[in-house]
Amino acid sequence: MYGNFWDNLRNAFRHSDNSLYKLIAINLLVFLALMVIRVFLTIGGLGDIYGQGISYFMMPASVTRFILQPWSAFTYMFMHEGFFHILFNMLFLFWFGQLVHQFLGSRKLANIYILGGLAGAAFYVLIYNIAPYFSDAVNSSLMLGASAGVFAIVVAAATLSPNTTFFLILIGPVKIKYIAIFYVIVSFANTAGANAGGELAHLGGALMGFLYVTQLRKGLDLGIPVQKVGIFFEDLFSGRKKGVKVTYRRSNNSGESFKKSSKKTKTEAKAKSSEEASQEEIDRILDKIADRGYESLNKEEKRKLFEFSKK
Repeated sequence: MYGNFWDNLRNAFRHSDNSLYKLIAINLLVFLALMVIRVFLTIGGLGDIYGQGISYFMMPASVTRFILQPWSAFTYMFMHEGFFHILFNMLFLFWFGQLVHQFLGSRKLANIYILGGLAGAAFYVLIYNIAPYFSDAVNSSLMLGASAGVFAIVVAAATLSPNTTFFLILIGPVKIKYIAIFYVIVSFANTAGANAGGELAHLGGALMGFLYVTQLRKGLDLGIPVQKVGIFFEDLFSGRKKGVKVTYRRSNNSGESFKKSSKKTKTEAKAKSSEEASQEEIDRILDKIADRGYESLNKEEKRKLFEFSKK
């Protein structure tokens, strides 16, 4: 299991439809880069420069400062400085992210993470600027961490499949809806504590995770704008033409052309060996799961996948 995890993480950017590992990899790479920069600058007596520099990528509570660095609403959600901070965030992202990926697919998982981070930043700024309790801290408060995006994933998973059970050390089997509820209550209770900004971001992310799934069930995908931006950059860096989706799988016979294959009649297709036809169909089903999640399959596709798994 762990070997497979590290293999997937190492090859995160070599494969499509694996946003879970991409998100984890980005967070880890940013964490390592910041750690190296901080150590060298601090040893060199330039610790103040590091602090000033990183502040331009952290989420400020001040609206005035945010206007001057709007990119921070995105960059803050990939930044960590504490080892245990990133450890627990990535563990929760991995555990609950697998469930979201299974139900909704890779793109929607990324949508939830990004929207959760943005919602967390918005809620943090809103409360800090309207609540008298935070009035003295608005201009000096900065936030970083993936917690808002992770909370969105956690609550989305609990909304999708509330009765799925996780086995917790020293506790035993617990339904994930109770895990999500527990952490939301803890975050709410700590909004008046030392990490008030982070706890407020947790609540904003949690709310977005719930809204995303409930609206998706009604036919409204709140993540379409995020998804379009993501596809644009994928096409930009991969060199693909916009709007082109490759669905054809090359056969073992390298001389067989796509044109010839596409003109085959249903009778000819049935004449192929059952093993080859089954493999081609399974490949298509697996592609569909990776893109849109297991729940996007119809009954016939689920049956074929089940039958194939028994071979």
